[in-house]
Amino acid sequence: MKKLVTIFTFLGVLTFGITQTFAQTDTTQTETEAAAIEEAASVDDTSMEETATEEQSFHQAIKDKFIEGGPPFMWPILICLILGLAISIERIITLNLATTNTKKLLGQIEDALAKGGIDAAKEVTKNTRGPVASIFTQGLMRSSEGIEMVEKSIVSYGGVEMARLERGLIWVSLFISLGPMLGFFGTVIGMVNAFDAIEAAGDISPQVVAGGMKTALITTVGGLIVGMILQTLYNYLVSKIDSLVNSMEDASISLVDILVKHKLSK
Repeated sequence: MKKLVTIFTFLGVLTFGITQTFAQTDTTQTETEAAAIEEAASVDDTSMEETATEEQSFHQAIKDKFIEGGPPFMWPILICLILGLAISIERIITLNLATTNTKKLLGQIEDALAKGGIDAAKEVTKNTRGPVASIFTQGLMRSSEGIEMVEKSIVSYGGVEMARLERGLIWVSLFISLGPMLGFFGTVIGMVNAFDAIEAAGDISPQVVAGGMKTALITTVGGLIVGMILQTLYNYLVSKIDSLVNSMEDASISLVDILVKHKLSK
C-alpha cells in the first residue's frame, strides 16, 4: 500500500513538473509568437502604407497627365472611351445570351414533330430564347405553304435577326475612329501653341517648346489607348456575330431537312 502511495506521489510530482515545464515553454512560445505577430503586423502596416502610397501616386499621375493633356481635349477622348465601353459591354452580354445549343433545339423540334406535329414544334421554339429559335418559329409558321415558303421565310427573317445582332456596332466603330482623331487634333493644337510660344519668345529653347509638345504627346497617347481598347472589343463582337450567323445558317438547313423528312413520313 505504501509502495502504491509512493508510486502515485512520484507520478503526481513528475506530472506536475512536466506540466509546469510545458506551461513555461508555451508561455515563452506565446510571447515569442506575439512578438513575431507584432513585428509582422508592423511590416504589413508599412507595406500597406507603401502600397497605398503607390496606388495614390499612380492615380495622381493619371490625373496629372489628364490635366496636362488639357481637359478640352482629354474630356472628349474619355467620353468616347466610356460610351464605347458601355455599348461594347451591352453587346457582349446580349450576344452571349443569344447563343443557343442548336443540336439540342433541333432534337427537341424533331421529337415534337413526331409526337405533336407543327403546333408542338412551334411551342418548343417559342419557349426557347435566341435568334435561332425565332427563325425556326417563322419557318414553322409557314410550313403549311410548302418548303419553298419556309426557306424564303427563314432567309428573310434571318436578315432581320442579323441586323439586330449588329445593332450598336456602328457606334463602337465611330468611337474607334473618333478617339485617335481627337488625340491627333490635340497634337496639332499643341504644336501650334508650341510655335506660338517660340514666336513670342523669339528663341527656340526646350523650356519654350516643352509645354506644347507635352500636350501634343499626351493627347495622342490618350486617343490611341481608346482606339486600341475599343478595337479589341469590336473584333470580339464581330467574331461572335459571325459565329452566331453561321450557327443560324447551319441550323436553318437542318430545320428544312427535318420538315421534309416529317412531310415524307406522313
